[in-house]
Amino acid sequence: MKLSLLFRANSKGLLRALFVIQYSLFVIQFSPAQTLSPQAKISLITVSPGDELYSSFGHTAFWVSDPLYGVDKVYNYGTFDFRTGNFYVKFLRGTLPYYVSVYPMPNQLYAAQRENRSVKEQVLNLSVAQRQRLYDLLETNALPQNREYRYKFYYDNCATRPRDMLVKACGDSLRYGNVVDSTRSYRDWMNDYLTRHPWSRMGMNLGIGYPADETASSWQAMYLPENLFIEAERAQLQTPEGRPTPLVANTLFLFRAVTAEETNAFLTYLVSPDFLFAVLLVAVFLITRRQQRRGQRGFWLDRWLFGFSGFWGWFLVFLWFGTDHGVTAWNPALLFMMPLHLPLIFWITRQTNSQTIRTYFLLTMVGLIAFFLYAFYQDYLYGFIFFLLTLLYRAFYQYRFAANQTAQPTHARS
Repeated sequence: MKLSLLFRANSKGLLRALFVIQYSLFVIQFSPAQTLSPQAKISLITVSPGDELYSSFGHTAFWVSDPLYGVDKVYNYGTFDFRTGNFYVKFLRGTLPYYVSVYPMPNQLYAAQRENRSVKEQVLNLSVAQRQRLYDLLETNALPQNREYRYKFYYDNCATRPRDMLVKACGDSLRYGNVVDSTRSYRDWMNDYLTRHPWSRMGMNLGIGYPADETASSWQAMYLPENLFIEAERAQLQTPEGRPTPLVANTLFLFRAVTAEETNAFLTYLVSPDFLFAVLLVAVFLITRRQQRRGQRGFWLDRWLFGFSGFWGWFLVFLWFGTDHGVTAWNPALLFMMPLHLPLIFWITRQTNSQTIRTYFLLTMVGLIAFFLYAFYQDYLYGFIFFLLTLLYRAFYQYRFAANQTAQPTHARS
């Protein structure tokens, strides 16, 4: 009996304790961010590009520091986890979840130093109310239920999110200077950062479509961290009295990257797509000249070349219709890597009607030339120019061969 009463009393106490713990956790999770002290500062952090492809464009983050309350948080947008299930499939399809991560500044600096990437700080000249509003927005975004989002390379990334957060926190008082060149396209800006990755530059230029060739305004060009840095340097805030004041109170380096050793330019060129496709062009030219002297069609070579082109053409079709990147639609590269080459090249090379063969390769040449003119106008003939010339040369050879065969019977009848 006494044991039973004791158990009941303890049970009630245990239930009360569990309720208090659960309620406390609820309050901690859903209560607003703490109030910052007047000594707090919020800075825009810009990290220079790194050696890996995913870091080629640099990085932007917010740093909230309040020594009075021991707050030291760096908010990073555009974080992803390599351990995500089906990582490469989701990355390819544009469905990989990105999220906001929060680290102390020593961790951020250590990561940048390991990768030898410079870190610049822009201390923001925000009012107490604006700092608190921005901090509340960042804390809300960092909650587990809010932190994931769908990343868009040009439109919603690690730089555009801080840009938009500043606007939300400052409202109409914030005025960007629009000093970044507004005459360039998204693709133009992108290619500036890919010179060290020739294969990736070629692949990305072929993979993205017409949306990349739209002109990016100064606002849109802030999808790149360095452009956001430049715009923030010239941005102005209106005080309650109506006086303009700079958005950035102070700019300084937290870490300067050590100058890296220059790589051997010649060896780099030997493994570049330009060199390898140039070798292919020379080899195809020599083989074709030999076939020409012997009066041979040599369709086996066309099956390899145009079959390869068609395979990658279907991949571009997949990027257009099967992914959610937002920039892979309406891809003019489909004129170059025409997906119908696979399987049509195997069908056309078994035809006996020379007129049919002639028409097929004439249309192929028209597509190749049309894409060449478009890419030349948009200035992104990177890496694939020699492969394009190879296809054009073979298409012209087969067109002339078929044209001569078509003309011979006509000449005999006359």
